[in-house]
Amino acid sequence: MPDTSDIFIFWAVVMARFFLPLAIPRYPIPGVVGALILDTVDQTIFQLFTTLPLEGYQSYDKALDIYYLTITYLSTMRNWTNGYAFGISRFLFYYRLIGVVFFELTQLRTILLVFPNTFEYFFIFYEAVRLKWDPISLTKKQVLTATALIWIFIKIPQEYWIHVAQLDTTDLIRAYPATILILAAWAAFIVIAALRIVRGFPPAREGIALDAGPIPRNLKERKAGVGEKSFFDSALREKIVFVSLLGIIFANMLPGVNATSLQITIAVAFIIIVNTALSHWLVRRGAGWRSIVREFIFMAFANLIIVLVYFLLLSRYEGSINLVNTLFFILLLTLNVTLYDRYRPVYVQRHLL
Repeated sequence: MPDTSDIFIFWAVVMARFFLPLAIPRYPIPGVVGALILDTVDQTIFQLFTTLPLEGYQSYDKALDIYYLTITYLSTMRNWTNGYAFGISRFLFYYRLIGVVFFELTQLRTILLVFPNTFEYFFIFYEAVRLKWDPISLTKKQVLTATALIWIFIKIPQEYWIHVAQLDTTDLIRAYPATILILAAWAAFIVIAALRIVRGFPPAREGIALDAGPIPRNLKERKAGVGEKSFFDSALREKIVFVSLLGIIFANMLPGVNATSLQITIAVAFIIIVNTALSHWLVRRGAGWRSIVREFIFMAFANLIIVLVYFLLLSRYEGSINLVNTLFFILLLTLNVTLYDRYRPVYVQRHLL
């Protein structure tokens, strides 16, 4: 049986991986860098300071990686002022999600080479520009050049190295020390290419803009989709696609889940529609959400009731679900939907009105 210190370290790391990405919408670069570092060292921490078996953690580790990626995407709705760059980031995000779905369904590693996680590094590029310049200055050519550079020279080699060849960099350097020179030259090429992309920008601002700033005051009590012509608007459709993809991915990552992709999509669509209907009803009754924490707690409670009712109905008709994994997924679903509803009005006002 694990001792108390092992359990404490395990939950400290898991909670850090859950809460640290929540800093990304307000502090993009510190949040992303912190999440990346923690994702890199979490299993090393377990190996060095605990005696816990890590086999069961692998599935949750992958699920938390996708969770971090979704928070990163949602922060682009909140913060990005360059509409063209946002469109590219949205494509890259969904392209990767679709690739991960295919991979989880087939377990073919080459799929991850075809669907690389270009979104993550493109996000870092954009936010690195925002540290010193207004990203609205990025032209379409610069955005496309940065995307191609990241896709071809960073992510494809990285995806091949990690997922296809499954090579370990440390072992390779030990066997062939000259590898360090090759990696240094490759990194220098990437840096020089990035500097050429931002050449010709207007003068840089003073200081470094680590803080993305608060949501505009006049949007804090608005809800995504409220007031549009149809209940089944573009926001609801995207949420269903967005969370259905996440649900399929999580169902294939987490142990003990036997639902099909179609069953997951139907269940997710039902929960999203109920959540949206409840949000519309509350807003029309004058119940604005001044606190995102309050909104999350309310919606999580509502979704918990839905899951418990479903669990009781299944048990009555000799069906079953893994309640722990379902509650874990519902928690992530609720958080993502809450942030989507919170940040989409900012995107709509900037780019669609």
